[in-house]
Formats: sequence, structure tokens, C-alpha cells
Amino acid sequence: MSETTLRKAKLIELKEDLSSELPGGKSIDVQFNPDSLKVTYANQVVQPEGGNQAAGTAGRQFVGAGTTKLALTLWFDVSAMTENAVDDVRRLTKDVIHFMSPKASEQDASKLAPPGTRFSWGSFIFDGMVEGLEETLEFFSPEGKPLRASIALTLSQQKILVSTFEGDGKVARAGARPFASAKQGDSLQGMAADAGKGGNWQGIASANGIEDPLRMNAGQFVDLNASAGIGGSIGVSGGAGFGASGAAGFGAAASVSPPAISLGAVAAPPLPKLGLN
Repeated sequence: MSETTLRKAKLIELKEDLSSELPGGKSIDVQFNPDSLKVTYANQVVQPEGGNQAAGTAGRQFVGAGTTKLALTLWFDVSAMTENAVDDVRRLTKDVIHFMSPKASEQDASKLAPPGTRFSWGSFIFDGMVEGLEETLEFFSPEGKPLRASIALTLSQQKILVSTFEGDGKVARAGARPFASAKQGDSLQGMAADAGKGGNWQGIASANGIEDPLRMNAGQFVDLNASAGIGGSIGVSGGAGFGASGAAGFGAAASVSPPAISLGAVAAPPLPKLGLN
């Protein structure tokens, strides 16, 4: 079985216009992926002049392209570090504060502007600017150094961001198979024959636990892809041993399987009795 690699969320520095990643800019992996992401969409609206509010007919005029905000909380804990451990959690959180710190604007060096920031986590990507940051320090060492911190981060983008996807997104779940629904008067033999499985109706009945295949209840669901072996077979496993004297010794994993249900004219043979004299 292949192992799934855990994807870490990232903060990536972008150009001021959010067009692309900033060459030589900062890029960090978060220590712990956030528990949840909150995305907020908002439009700025104003009440136009001349509306009749008393009559309830006042219209609204949309101004601008709207705003999308992302809110999340990141956790940092130096006591959980197994490599390159540090003594103060602020040595880690300062890399996040970098995305909040204004610097000379790319368009006008006399003005300051925060860097563009991309939050990327798997298929979720949000480009914007850090609007707010709140750091909470806790779990202090005997020397008074904070060892754990949480950062509440808010990013905003001056437009309504709509997610885009590739393909239809349909997922074939392992083990999930469609069931057939019996109609009034249906028999299992007829349903199996219609599905091209008429020669295996006994196995289908056994796998679905159907005792009377000639009288199906209307609406009863049947897995026509299921099948069970038909016949009387005995399975003994886990170290069942018989000595020359006829004594039988069973290990902890010994098991005896009863024969499968037989739905034909010939009855299945009974279970043999194991003498333990």
C-alpha cells in the first residue's frame, strides 16, 4: 500500500501586484497545518440618493469589485521540534511576521507597502496581502522564554476570488458499488439474468443473504456484483493437528468454516463431527 505524503501549508512572498512569486522572496513551510480556513466574501454597497426607504423600494448600488478575506490560525511549538530545535518560539514566528512588515513599494520607493503573500495548501491557493496578525505567546521556559505560540492571520484580496478546478472532480470510492433495486414480482434469477449473471444467481443470493430468491420484496437492494462460493467445504487453519492416536490439537488461530448456503436441489453436506476423544 502506498503512503500518502502529508502536504504542508506554505507562505510565499509575491510581487506587490500579486502577479507572480517575488524572485528571491521568502518562502516558509508552517510547522503545523491549520485546523480550518475561513473564507469571507463581501461587497461594498451604498444607498443611492432618491430611494424611497419608507416604501421598501430603495435599490442598492454595488461599488468596486468586492473583497475576499482568508482567516486562519497557525501554531508553533519549539518543544515539538525533532530537528534544528531552538530555545524561543519567536525565532520561528518572525518568519511569518515578515509577510506583515511594510517595505518600499515597487511602484514608488517613497511609499511603504506590505509584500504580496500567497497561502498555499495542496489545491487551496489564496493570493493577497496580510491585513492583520495577532500573536499569542504561551508555555514559558524557566528562563522566561516562550516555547509555544499561535498566530491568527488575516489576508485580503480586493476582488471576489472564485476557485477553479480541473476535470469533473468525480471520485471512484474503493469498495463502493451500485445496487440493483428489485421491482414487484422480480426474482433474483431474473435480475441476475438481466445483468448477464444468470449462471451465478446462487452465489449472488448467498453473498446478499437472500433466503428466498423466487420472492423478492419490492425495493429490496441487491449487489449483483457480489458472489460467494457454493458448496460444502471445511476450512481448518491455524495449526489444527491430528496425531496418529486420533487426538486433535488446536492452536489459538484454529477455525472451522461452515459450508456456504446451497440454493439448488442438492443439499449441502452436514458439518463433520470432530472427535476429541
